[in-house]
Amino acid sequence: MSEALIWLQSMLNGLRSQDVSLFTLGDANITLFSLGKVVLLVLALFWLAGRIGRWIVRSGLARFGFDAGTREAVGAIVRYLVLIIGFALILQNAGINLTALSVVAGAIGVGVGFGLQNIVSNFISGLIIMLERPIKVGDRIELGTLEGTVREIRARRTTVVTNDNVAILIPNQRFIVDNVVNLAYLEAPIRLRVPMGVAPGTDAGLVARLLMEVAASRDDILQDPPPQVILNNLGGAAMGFELAVWYAGQHRTRQRLASELNFAISEAFRANQIRGA
Repeated sequence: MSEALIWLQSMLNGLRSQDVSLFTLGDANITLFSLGKVVLLVLALFWLAGRIGRWIVRSGLARFGFDAGTREAVGAIVRYLVLIIGFALILQNAGINLTALSVVAGAIGVGVGFGLQNIVSNFISGLIIMLERPIKVGDRIELGTLEGTVREIRARRTTVVTNDNVAILIPNQRFIVDNVVNLAYLEAPIRLRVPMGVAPGTDAGLVARLLMEVAASRDDILQDPPPQVILNNLGGAAMGFELAVWYAGQHRTRQRLASELNFAISEAFRANQIRGA
């Protein structure tokens, strides 16, 4: 082992003796050797930040009972902090004065103003989502015409898996500026309303009883709060009813549950000679 270390030290000394100056940044003379060292340190920093973030998500906070969304948010924030602090230490170790980068920072600021505003906006939006947590990993959400489960929240985009098992990568800015329906935000049951119409003159009591039987026959519909049958109107070309049921929003999709209820109601009406309208 000692011989290997001596050989490695001698090789490094030989590389330093044959080093080539590339450019000057402030008071620092950037050579081929120092640039290679910075690259290796940056790669090691990304590896270390990733390991720390994964440890926090999978082990560090899991033993304290934190939910998956909290662990992902804390892990991401810690990962970015490690990267920022690590970059500063690497530059200082390379002899680069951070004040010498003010010109570069100004140029980046101009670039952000002209072409990178969306990237920066999505990054800031990602930090807001991780800190305020309007959505979490595992939540069922609706964004425009899209409905699915949040699978991953990153700095620039969020991955949502739809009911068709298709992963959609959504820029984080949309979760800040658009209206987002979070079906699991309150961690409470959600009410689904299923409207229908029957022919005029139909026995309203019979319709109500059949609808309550359909609701009671399903395990995914809660009985507390209880289902309700609402008669919206009597006149006109149809009698309008509405079946209102409560269910766990994070486990079912509203579209599929409504479809299954409509099929069951149709069968119940057909069996009792009730005509729809």
